[in-house]
Amino acid sequence: MRDKQTGLFYLFISPWLLGFLGLTAGPMLYSLYMSFTDWQIFGDANWVGLSNYKTLFHDKIFWISLWNTLYYTFISVPLGLVFGYLLAVLLNQKVKGLGVFRTIFYLPSIVPAVASSLLWLLVFQPEFGLANAILSYLHLPTSNWIMSEHMVKPSLIIMSLWGVGGGMVIYLAGLQSVSPSLYEAAEIDGATRWKKFWRITVPMTSNVIFFSLIMGLIGSFQIFTQAFVMTTDASGQNGGPNYASTFYVLYLYNNAFKYFKMGYASALAWVLFLIIILFTFIQFKVFGKKVYYEAEDQ
Repeated sequence: MRDKQTGLFYLFISPWLLGFLGLTAGPMLYSLYMSFTDWQIFGDANWVGLSNYKTLFHDKIFWISLWNTLYYTFISVPLGLVFGYLLAVLLNQKVKGLGVFRTIFYLPSIVPAVASSLLWLLVFQPEFGLANAILSYLHLPTSNWIMSEHMVKPSLIIMSLWGVGGGMVIYLAGLQSVSPSLYEAAEIDGATRWKKFWRITVPMTSNVIFFSLIMGLIGSFQIFTQAFVMTTDASGQNGGPNYASTFYVLYLYNNAFKYFKMGYASALAWVLFLIIILFTFIQFKVFGKKVYYEAEDQ
């Protein structure tokens, strides 16, 4: 009976296993091999050992793309966490039309990345864009936004806040799992609204915050579509102006499918993989022990 159940188990998960081996694990191992070769896609792959990885240390654009990605990550992720969490707290109140408000704030997060990028391209248009129109109406200095070397990354960070509704839903689930008895006990002890928020709400939802932090960091390290759509000019050049929006994955894409340096692009992919693992490990070491898991205490 046990052997039969085991056989049925592997039978039912075989579609996933085949998909994982053929579409995930297989390509990953193949790209690891290709990272040690000089492969131009059209032709044979020539083994070059660690040459691609050594080239990274002398590649100026690699360091620029890494800096751009870190800049975007360490600003957009905290802002997204704070805005998404506060929005969830507001939408966790008992008011009329709550479902409508939740839907309105959630909808932008399901808009396709290309569509939202084209929309924000119009918003940030220097001459007739909505952003400069609002600034002009308020008698404030206007900006070139994505056309400016100094403003293109802040513009994309502002755009990233457009999708905080996705995180808001996760935070709402966490907020609604907090037992009302905790707030009642705090009120009896004379706790203020701020103390209840800081001493009960935040600790009891720290697991959700930690999850969103990890997923947000992993996602932000892979920013690509926004920069690719919004900074590509008529000549096909992207990542400008002056490489200011050349993010890591965009540079990886250019090497693979524009310059046909597939071996070098594979090396870039594995370096990014290691960077993400490193930062995820750091998060678990720094914040992991501070996260509250109710099931463990029970």
